[in-house]
Amino acid sequence: MRLIRGRALGLLAVAALLAGLALAGCASTAYLAQSVGGHLDIVRRARPLPDWIADPTTTPALRERLQRAQRIRDWAVAELALPDNRSYRRYAVLERTVAVWNVVAAPELSLELKTSCFPVVGCVGYRGYYAREAADALAAELRAEGWEVLVYGVPAYSTLGWTEWLGGDPLLSTFIHWPEGELARLVFHELAHQIVYARDDTVFNESYATAVERLGVERWLAGQAAAAARAEYEAFDARRRDFRALLRAARDDLDAVYTDAALDDDAKRAAKAARMSQLRDEYARTKAGHWGGFSGYDRWFEQANNAALGIQAAYDELVPAFERLFEREGRDFARLHAAVRELARLPAAERHATLNRLNAGE
Repeated sequence: MRLIRGRALGLLAVAALLAGLALAGCASTAYLAQSVGGHLDIVRRARPLPDWIADPTTTPALRERLQRAQRIRDWAVAELALPDNRSYRRYAVLERTVAVWNVVAAPELSLELKTSCFPVVGCVGYRGYYAREAADALAAELRAEGWEVLVYGVPAYSTLGWTEWLGGDPLLSTFIHWPEGELARLVFHELAHQIVYARDDTVFNESYATAVERLGVERWLAGQAAAAARAEYEAFDARRRDFRALLRAARDDLDAVYTDAALDDDAKRAAKAARMSQLRDEYARTKAGHWGGFSGYDRWFEQANNAALGIQAAYDELVPAFERLFEREGRDFARLHAAVRELARLPAAERHATLNRLNAGE
């Protein structure tokens, strides 16, 4: 399943952990082996963009997308102060529709994700696999232990700049033909991960990268894209905003239920079932209404559970705070990145308190 075009893009996958795993070892040799092997397979397939563009066997459609991606990449450096390195200057064809499959899990009566911890990079709320079978096997184990689980495909991931010596993170066939705005969002998001990474703080990392992607694509479309690309993006993004609003309300309601000490577990289960049913009804009405029957989120709602709601929260929760920080820094991306680096150096509690004050408009 493609969770949402552009929505699961920042998930780092296990390849983002390669440096730490290689330096300090990992409890699961098999897991390390598939992580290293999977990423190296992608690296092996990648060729520089000029080679693809000059290749007479490259189709006109692919050549145009690669040229556009090249312009987006250069513009990201000049206008968004994103890293000027080897990432997204090569292209690889994969023989699958996603780069990795992520597995996330949450308890029956909580939105708190199960975490996996690794040397150097810390703890994250997912595990990534380059083979769907391996992801499904872990999911089955977790379900047998009583966890609510979601397995979803991720079209791209970031290695946080640690694999520059291998050529950096390449553009992939899993997303190269996306609409222009979505392609730009992905590149901006993943490059933002190379600027700041706070150990053990997925919400901080993903919300920051999501804020950079939103602010960046707004500027790209306004000054660099044709009217058709702007209209295409606005139609998709309007649905995405509605989707986020539905989920945000459901998460708030369920969190209140799960943390209510006056309710026993049976009462919480009943309230949860009612709220999940309400969420699906709200989606059906939204889809049939001003979405005009758009069905791109059907699969997500069919599988909606605590794990699905929990992982979405990582991308949304602190975005308004980072957007306010951008305004405070004079809408200057270099100053935004510097301010976020300072936040990342703070203890987690102080970091989140500062962002919560920004969220409240203080």
